[in-house]
Amino acid sequence: MSVAFIVYVVVIVVPYLRRKPAPLGDPDDFSWHFFVPCRDEEVVIRETVRYLRTTFRRAHVWVVDDDSDDRTARVVRSVWRRNGGYDPHLHLVARRRPEARTGKGDALNAAYRELDEWLEPDVDRDRVVVVVVDADGRPAPNCLEVCAADHLFGDETVGAVQLDVRMSNARTRPPGRTWFSRAFGLKLAQLQDLEFRTAIAAIQTSRGFTGTISMGGNGQFTRLSALDSIAGEDLEPWRGSLLEDFELGVHLLTAGWRTGFTPDSHVAQEGLYSLRRFLVQRTRWGQGTMQCMRYLRRIWDSPHVSTLGAAEMMYYLAQPWMQLLGSLLYPVPFILLLVSTAGDPGQVWTWFTGGAWILFAIYGSFGLLPFIVWGPIYQMKCLRSRNIFRGLGMGLLYAGYIYTFYITSWRALFRLIRGRNGWAKTRRNTEASAGVKVALDS
Repeated sequence: MSVAFIVYVVVIVVPYLRRKPAPLGDPDDFSWHFFVPCRDEEVVIRETVRYLRTTFRRAHVWVVDDDSDDRTARVVRSVWRRNGGYDPHLHLVARRRPEARTGKGDALNAAYRELDEWLEPDVDRDRVVVVVVDADGRPAPNCLEVCAADHLFGDETVGAVQLDVRMSNARTRPPGRTWFSRAFGLKLAQLQDLEFRTAIAAIQTSRGFTGTISMGGNGQFTRLSALDSIAGEDLEPWRGSLLEDFELGVHLLTAGWRTGFTPDSHVAQEGLYSLRRFLVQRTRWGQGTMQCMRYLRRIWDSPHVSTLGAAEMMYYLAQPWMQLLGSLLYPVPFILLLVSTAGDPGQVWTWFTGGAWILFAIYGSFGLLPFIVWGPIYQMKCLRSRNIFRGLGMGLLYAGYIYTFYITSWRALFRLIRGRNGWAKTRRNTEASAGVKVALDS
């Protein structure tokens, strides 16, 4: 397993490092509609709406208030009023319980239906693009030109495009009572930035060769006609998985659409400072991946997905299960060493002088090197720094960061077994600092 993973890392690193910027397109060839799902987003939604409306003046912004307990809807309405009039490009989709608070996918489906009713019947739906942005998301100003390029939405076979993701607070030290809490929070945000801008970006780039580029929950661009093709009679292109973004990509690919990824533009979002909230978030992602295992047969039988593409998607879906297996297998050599030397501690020295230390060194290297390599790459390619020692340090921290996924995989499995499939938003850093009470994932 370790050898195969190292080969996989090498295969994805090379295309990532060799990639060059692509030509831009004309955003006026399309109409753009930003979907912003919100649940208790009072502290961030005002600035997000203002940013979207001032940066993309010809685009429409659809804010979905998922029956928030705070003043989210009121804030949006206050932004809506402009100079005594109303902003025709800003729309509020209000949901109420019991239909509301049933998941991000359902909130996006509500916006999709509202957009469907709002559009003129004769509109060219191939030229309408829906953009999913988190309530704290900041798409780069050039994202529309990038996505309108000939190799992306300029190609009529491309149904969806995913932007690169960055952490907006990767260099902002969080508030905290102690030096350690502030330093830990900042480093955690930086590791999330490293993960998305190097490892995940490299994986997405390599998926261009297998035709299986997946969607993310933030910075997700989808052609309206592609959503129509999978919406069904209930007008629900997004389904009920906790990983609704990957699930959407599966349905698009198996319906015959191509998907794209571009690191030429990005969407910035807030990295989490809290380890607890980070583990809650990744548990939800892991559980969503486990839920998507139900699409294995659909992927394998689809004539639109190549054998190599199906194998890549199956490998991705197997990740949480492999982490569960690995957490059981990796400690075995250490347990055997302890058991064999429990009666005679002196055997430890004999064991190591006999060459066993080489086996442990190889064992440790195979477990760390595939993750450490991203530290120097992040330092040089993303931060434009040649400080190799800092890069190696980041790589070592990233290896520890990745191993937290063994914890979240077990948590996800226990939630799955207990039937706890409820969805809850990830609490914002700004909510924590402001003392806003938001329900965490139970």
